[in-house]
Amino acid sequence: MAKYKIALLPGDGIGKDVMDAAQIVLDKLGLDAEYTQGDIGWEFWCREGDPLPKRTTELLRQTDCALFGAITSKPKEEAEAELAPELKGKGFVYASPIVRLRQEFNLRTNLRPCKAYKGNPLNFRDDIDIVVFRENTEDLYAGVEFHPLPAEVMETLVRNNKKMKRFESVPLEDIAVSLRINTRQGCRNIIRDSFEYAKKYGYKTVTVVEKPNVVRETSGLMVREARKIAAEYPGIELWEANIDAMCMWLIKNPQDYGVLVTSNLFGDIISDLCAQLIGGLGFSSSGNIGDNYAVFEPTHGSAPKYAGQYKVNPMAMLFTVKLMLDWLGESRMAERLEKACAGVIAEGVVRTYDMGGTNTSLDVASAVAARL
Repeated sequence: MAKYKIALLPGDGIGKDVMDAAQIVLDKLGLDAEYTQGDIGWEFWCREGDPLPKRTTELLRQTDCALFGAITSKPKEEAEAELAPELKGKGFVYASPIVRLRQEFNLRTNLRPCKAYKGNPLNFRDDIDIVVFRENTEDLYAGVEFHPLPAEVMETLVRNNKKMKRFESVPLEDIAVSLRINTRQGCRNIIRDSFEYAKKYGYKTVTVVEKPNVVRETSGLMVREARKIAAEYPGIELWEANIDAMCMWLIKNPQDYGVLVTSNLFGDIISDLCAQLIGGLGFSSSGNIGDNYAVFEPTHGSAPKYAGQYKVNPMAMLFTVKLMLDWLGESRMAERLEKACAGVIAEGVVRTYDMGGTNTSLDVASAVAARL
């Protein structure tokens, strides 16, 4: 009987390409695991009206964790247009399956390391080592939205907040509302996770990135909780930065920062910025981590135009495998994989097109495997 049960969720587009690359490395590492493939992605939306079928969530509940490739997502109207003819007009509404996984399995912490590896010609600098902690289930991604705005919701908002009165004369069908919902516990969880990570791996600072001077209540709650929790970690300094200023400082002095912690939307934005500093999304891994389950995914999209060509950089997926191994407690195996990836990058012989090379995704994975 295998030590681990791991669900493989290739998804669509290049998700299948990078999953094949990951399998080459996992096989060479010899991880004692049983792998089971699950259905997720655009084809299941089009064919079944559900990009995350119930059979897939049931599969995940029988595994220790999942490794995810990539999915295609499109706006509401475009998604409905691509449904099978017999499903159109039946009330199916597209929702991101990865967001649903985060919420259904309470994968509250999104961990995104952004580390520059020497020899990468795409590095902004070679001394960048930033880790973004993004709250993963709340904020604007909670999905509590209205359009058109129901009359009873408008009445409640006007009654409880005088700033809503200036919208009272606007037709309800002309108003769209998305609620930013941050809970005290959600803030405390992500902040504590960031400080624990900084303590474990020797980072000297944690920077809370919000906008409390304008978004006073939700960002204010995050900052206030950060200050309370920081007092429990005297060896780690708490820095505070507004999201807009942080984007500027990361371009100016990225080497000054270690761990960043923020809410869901801000975290989504700033982690992509950090990824570009270390070569782009082709190098950026992530983990969606809960108390009892985790889903690991590269942060890039599905890039449908490259699907099946094995053209894209698989390093993001290989570093994602490294995160998975760490979470499983296979720290020695994770260290070996990181060193092998770093060696291939430094050597600069096997490179995909984004790095100026002509090698395939599988070539890169095989080069990494050879170093193991």
